[in-house]
Amino acid sequence: MKKLKVAVIFGGQSSEHEVSLVSASGVIGAMDPEKYQIVEIGIKHDGEWLTGEGCLEKFKSANYGGLQTVAFDSRPGSADFDIAFPVLHGPFGEDGTVQGLLEMFGIPYVGCGVLASSTAMDKLQCKAILKAADVPVVPYVGFTRKAWKFESEKIMEDIEENIGLPCFVKPANMGSSVGITKVKKVEDLKGAVDLAAEFDSRIMVEVGLNAREIECAVIGNDNVEAAPLGEIVVGGEFYDYEDKYVNGVSHTQVPADLDEDVSNQIKNLCIRAYKLLDCSGLARVDIFVDRESGKVYLNELNTMPGFTSISMYPKMMRAHGLKYSELIDRLIELGLGRSEEKKKNQIRFDGGEWFK
Repeated sequence: MKKLKVAVIFGGQSSEHEVSLVSASGVIGAMDPEKYQIVEIGIKHDGEWLTGEGCLEKFKSANYGGLQTVAFDSRPGSADFDIAFPVLHGPFGEDGTVQGLLEMFGIPYVGCGVLASSTAMDKLQCKAILKAADVPVVPYVGFTRKAWKFESEKIMEDIEENIGLPCFVKPANMGSSVGITKVKKVEDLKGAVDLAAEFDSRIMVEVGLNAREIECAVIGNDNVEAAPLGEIVVGGEFYDYEDKYVNGVSHTQVPADLDEDVSNQIKNLCIRAYKLLDCSGLARVDIFVDRESGKVYLNELNTMPGFTSISMYPKMMRAHGLKYSELIDRLIELGLGRSEEKKKNQIRFDGGEWFK
């Protein structure tokens, strides 16, 4: 049986570059060499695409000697691999940009399409869509970096009046908790917004709930499934970057200790949001359960969740009956299936005529 040629794309231009390298190590390590021929493609911080033997290890050491620049042929279907697996987190990778590039070159790929990727990445846009569809979201306000520069006093008043303290200040387009601050004192609010503004031009401030952090792994294209839920038992103020990737004070529990009715409510809500945003392949949906009221809120959807050894998505999928290697197989299968389905809709211009 001919091996499937898979291009694993990692690195990227976001602040999650290093996280992507760790995720890519997990993905590549889980791929069956009897089934797949792996092409390693790395994107440097400056946006240059490189490939070659030992590409991933060279990216880890930032020693790019011997690697070659990736040359794209503009003809759809001309790529020297069967499918791409973009293991990219954050802007310029998880936000629909790389997905759009792959679409233009006619390259099948793992994960959500352009629309779902871009919508889920922007926390403000995602919350606006969910809220309009009566999906419960944590109360929030949003504004731009430029508005903050010229109308900071008005924005501060809006936050104090409609959000209150404690609150969370976040860049709208960032993952791995980069640039997020929990604010408990009003005098710390300005510094928190300034920090978020370093990472994005759109900023969100939301109510700081006293909540359990529940996560749901969703998989599928048309037929969508949710795995047993997991819970992040936070060690610090919240599940920040240091806790996720450095000190490991927090720990995870799969399955989460929840009543069956609540668990089913959360799964149904996550599947509904997944379909609402037109997700495909996979997503990790993050949920808050208020400790006092028990109310469930949908926090965000991650269309390329972490695949590190401590990441929740693979853990929850293992509880669903999919081993790591089987999960990779399934995601590749879903990516190819989505590509075949899209081909049914495509028309192209040739010889003066449009035809399917």
